[in-house]
Amino acid sequence: SLGECFERNAEGMLKNMAIHELALLVSFYDVTVDNIESVTADKEFSSLQTLAGPSGKEWTDFDKIKFTIRTKTGTVVSVQADRCGGTDSYAAVTDKDGEEVFRYYMPDEEDKEMVKALTEKYPTAMPYFFTQHPDYITVKERVSKFCADGTPAEGVATIGIAVDTLKVAEYLTPLLQDQLS
Repeated sequence: SLGECFERNAEGMLKNMAIHELALLVSFYDVTVDNIESVTADKEFSSLQTLAGPSGKEWTDFDKIKFTIRTKTGTVVSVQADRCGGTDSYAAVTDKDGEEVFRYYMPDEEDKEMVKALTEKYPTAMPYFFTQHPDYITVKERVSKFCADGTPAEGVATIGIAVDTLKVAEYLTPLLQDQLS
């Protein structure tokens, strides 16, 4: 149930499911708490609910969220996430007029076969682990190589990026909750 999901992921959607997208914004789009000029929730798409978890305790979180951030330097970026949207995801890049110029899907056709095989092998594991499996392997290899011989772990978020990403998530959560209440 969604209540079970809220309780199991008590840190909230932005610090759990959408943290990867926020890390991309911090890494590549100059999004930091100090640089955010405005945040606008898409009220048509977004949903904030309070539900009881298995313990009986109530949890308030987004079951789906879409918002746009405008930075003080003029960057405009949007994030959309849906807890009930399945394990597939995509990133879309649009031009200044809102026209889509690129879309990337995950998993791609090759990965879908791997996901199917892993799902059959590990039926009780969380399905999203399988769609991210190739990325987990890459990160583990790069970080292990760094630990073993000092080779920089290129393409891996630094602790600084992680800290800034968590700060953004903590800044956005109450702001978006207020907009959707």
